[in-house]
Amino acid sequence: MARCSAVMKALIFLTFFLHLSSAVTHSMQIFYTGVTPGINFPEFTALGQVDGQQFNYYDSKMRRTIPKTEWIQKINADDPDYWNRQTQIRQGWQETFKVDMDTLMRRFNQTAGVHTVQEMYGCELDDDGTTRGYYQDSYDGEDFISLDLKTLTWIAPTPQALITKNKWDKDPGYNNQWKNYLEKECIEWLQKYVGYGRETLERKVPPTASVFQEEESSPEVVCHATGFFPKTVMITWQKDGEDVHEDVELRETLPNQDGTFQKRSILTVSAEDLQKHTYTCVIQHSSLEKEMVLPVSERRILNPGGGSGVVLIGIIVGVVAALLVLVAVVAGIVVWKKKNSGFKPVPPKPASEGDSSSNNS
Repeated sequence: MARCSAVMKALIFLTFFLHLSSAVTHSMQIFYTGVTPGINFPEFTALGQVDGQQFNYYDSKMRRTIPKTEWIQKINADDPDYWNRQTQIRQGWQETFKVDMDTLMRRFNQTAGVHTVQEMYGCELDDDGTTRGYYQDSYDGEDFISLDLKTLTWIAPTPQALITKNKWDKDPGYNNQWKNYLEKECIEWLQKYVGYGRETLERKVPPTASVFQEEESSPEVVCHATGFFPKTVMITWQKDGEDVHEDVELRETLPNQDGTFQKRSILTVSAEDLQKHTYTCVIQHSSLEKEMVLPVSERRILNPGGGSGVVLIGIIVGVVAALLVLVAVVAGIVVWKKKNSGFKPVPPKPASEGDSSSNNS
């Protein structure tokens, strides 16, 4: 159980990271994960995503990079050696992560146990031409080091990362390589990938939405939108026509198996307030000609009789959680839970394929 909990702590699905503002047209992310040997999980996994859709995958058991969408295979005609180069790059990263794992275990005075090293980097392109790049490392589910692209310096939130920070801060060549990769090469690859997958990536699918409560006496009202694409959606609450910001919990956007997304927002409100006031859930999405407005008065009560409703909700949540973990494991992604939204991006040392090369910790 201890081993499982250690891995599960880090297995927070990648979408926790991939927040896209409404102005973002396209994004690309690369994820690397290293895990200590001895468990039934590849010691190293790597994958790429465009607009939240996985397009390639590698792990240390198969030792090759494979396509994960139909559209990425269009690259074969333009670049027949693409998959071989991707495989070589990721085999190199696999060896780097072994060294990094040993280094970090020593830094944290650890000699055994299940541990994870994760890296995420990528770029975003807005429809007005604005670009952003980011890169961040974590260890055992906690932030380890990230790059501030504006100052080209490294941010070390833990004492163990200071050695790495001091080493990399003194290497302007390394930092400028990352700057060039994240601000130029990454964008070029993103545009190329979007060209191959435009029909899929730029489609618009409207959400299906509902408002419900577990029980009539429950203080939590849930507004749930699902089946939409692209990923960006806005869910808000109104009380008598005025926006409500307090007692609102907006959950992360999660993937569905068909490539669409789902999201929910939870409003905590007393039964008395529900009787006195008119509450609505408002959903905005690029596929909709006008916003979707759902009256809370028309909500479904999942368990009108009470009692077993907790079990019902538990089953629903449990199934969803299990599916997400399964998807995460199959995808080979282990990313760390963010403690705040002030995440500052960093870059890895680039290699020309959308993947980069490394400078050991």
